[in-house]
Amino acid sequence: MKRIINYYLIFIALSFSVINAGEKVGTTSFQFLKLALDARSAAMGNAFVSVANTSEAIYWNPAALRKVNGFDISLSYIDYFLDVNLFSGAVSFPMGDHSLGLFTIIVDYGNFEVTDVAHQGWNENYTRFNPGLTGEIIKPNATVFGISYAYSATDKFNFGVTVKYIYENLVRAKTSAFAFDGGLTYETGWKSIKMGMSVRNFGYEIKFINEPYPIPETFTFGISAYVFSPYNSLFMQTSDHSLLISYDLMHPRDYDQQHNIGFEYSFKDFLFLRAGYKINYDEEGLTLGFGIKTNKLRFDYAYDPFGSILPTVHRFSIGFELN
Repeated sequence: MKRIINYYLIFIALSFSVINAGEKVGTTSFQFLKLALDARSAAMGNAFVSVANTSEAIYWNPAALRKVNGFDISLSYIDYFLDVNLFSGAVSFPMGDHSLGLFTIIVDYGNFEVTDVAHQGWNENYTRFNPGLTGEIIKPNATVFGISYAYSATDKFNFGVTVKYIYENLVRAKTSAFAFDGGLTYETGWKSIKMGMSVRNFGYEIKFINEPYPIPETFTFGISAYVFSPYNSLFMQTSDHSLLISYDLMHPRDYDQQHNIGFEYSFKDFLFLRAGYKINYDEEGLTLGFGIKTNKLRFDYAYDPFGSILPTVHRFSIGFELN
């Protein structure tokens, strides 16, 4: 019990600056660290800190790696705005009361044509106008590498930490930093209710051309349970159907508190239909998705609309497990 209390005290210390932050939109760097990388969590409206149970838990709550029974690997792709693409991969494996995980994130910002005032003007015959194109193409990018460790303090309580190295190359400016995640999961033992907490992206400020910017620290508390399922459901037991509901309270460093609600219906642990809703977001709201799982393989898709101005974001994930 004393060890568990110490873990909670660590969380209070790590999350203090995040919880007390106000709405400071546009003040943090490395914004891609705030994105839901995998399709399952995105389809459930990011209400995932107490739900994660595959290697994708490494992005949300490293303590949840203890829920992964065997070797597990997942790969994800995000078709984001303005030709931006994100690729991510995670692997995890248990070792007795411990679990290890590795992951990487690759951000491709697309190609940019360089312009310069010196190249602006008409050609000799005044038949073609050059808006300033120099002919140079730049390709900014970012990369993240990380390792996670999770430990079962008791049969109900798990603790996890992540260390990650972040590098961003904007061509005219480059920077890098180390950051840390911490997570807790707690299985109440009553019905199927589970709780989770995480602090993500805890670290020092980084600098671009001598200007300091904090990284996007985020504190999340979540709770989830099965409304109906084959076992330990809140209301009724069914043999082939289950409905999981989850809720996350999220407090990012650069925004007010946000609320995430997620639903996942499954039929025979084969077909999954998902939905979510995000509250207090500028553009996002309803999310949808589905998944298929068979022979230890899984495929997930998420549909994440961003209102009438920005295009819809599509996410795809594949994974497999070896018990």
